[in-house]
Amino acid sequence: MSKKISDIGKKRISPEEVKDFSLSIQKIKDEIAKVFLGHKDIIDSLIRALICNGHVLVEGIPGIAKTLAIMSLAKASGCSAKRIQFTVDILPTDIIGLTTYTPNKGFEVVKGPIFVNFLIADEINGGSPKTQSALIEAMQERQVTMGRETYPLPNPFFVMASQNPIETEGVYTLPEAQLDRFLFNIVFSYPDRETEELVMQQNVTFKRFSEYNLKSIVSPKKIIEMQKKVHDVYCDDKIRKYILDIVEMTRKKNFNYGEYVELGCSPRANISIYIASKAEALMNGRNFVIPKDVKKVAMDCLRHRIILTYRAYADKLTADKVIEGILDKVRVD
Repeated sequence: MSKKISDIGKKRISPEEVKDFSLSIQKIKDEIAKVFLGHKDIIDSLIRALICNGHVLVEGIPGIAKTLAIMSLAKASGCSAKRIQFTVDILPTDIIGLTTYTPNKGFEVVKGPIFVNFLIADEINGGSPKTQSALIEAMQERQVTMGRETYPLPNPFFVMASQNPIETEGVYTLPEAQLDRFLFNIVFSYPDRETEELVMQQNVTFKRFSEYNLKSIVSPKKIIEMQKKVHDVYCDDKIRKYILDIVEMTRKKNFNYGEYVELGCSPRANISIYIASKAEALMNGRNFVIPKDVKKVAMDCLRHRIILTYRAYADKLTADKVIEGILDKVRVD
């Protein structure tokens, strides 16, 4: 007989804590807005992923400020950040580090750029599968192994990996198993005309990031506290069933555009929506999840986990359209 687990009776985050966290999050947004213009939904998604202690895969053309967004978030969060450009010749040791021998000193460990709070993995599909695997392992285990020793990564540890959809040569497509390790898949689009004019006036490209003098609104300790407390946001049994129904629908395919789905989502998709909807509730000043929270995060959680058929690509049907069909079909009981 299966044992049913419920959130009823579990410790719930207090209204005072929710108010404190949501206020801190708003201050972070306001600070980022001094540099990163427009795309408020993108910043919301990045902060949501950070609170969930997850990682983000970002898609978008070059030059739309993907790196600027994460650098701004790192600064406002009081965290360190580094960027790695993935190329075909980059090796795992270029990321995690290595053990080296120096005469008169002996063996010593040289830690790589992965030992940082915020890591920007730029154009991750430009690296070889072996190098990609090294990063994915670090994301999952939050540690790396050099020689015979294992070293923990800083806490918090947040990865934003980008890939440019227009690149078709010299890239290695991320396997489905690796894509599944990312909490979110966020798509950057062009800014609206008004925002683009403001960007043009600010000359963002010609300024150093340090010239913006962004402040650290919170500390890494505060971020870690949020990551722990988000689990205490209440999620009713009906909401959990709603999440399960959404993910299960990707496998049943009995909805509009269902015939375009080659492979449905794994159980990790349930976990992603579950924790992300709690983070969404927290960001909106609530200590409980509502169906609107689930719908808000479903697109980012599912678009990289649904595997489409060749017919879908031929008909230019996107995963977003498929997810819309699922959300239209599934209802909360």
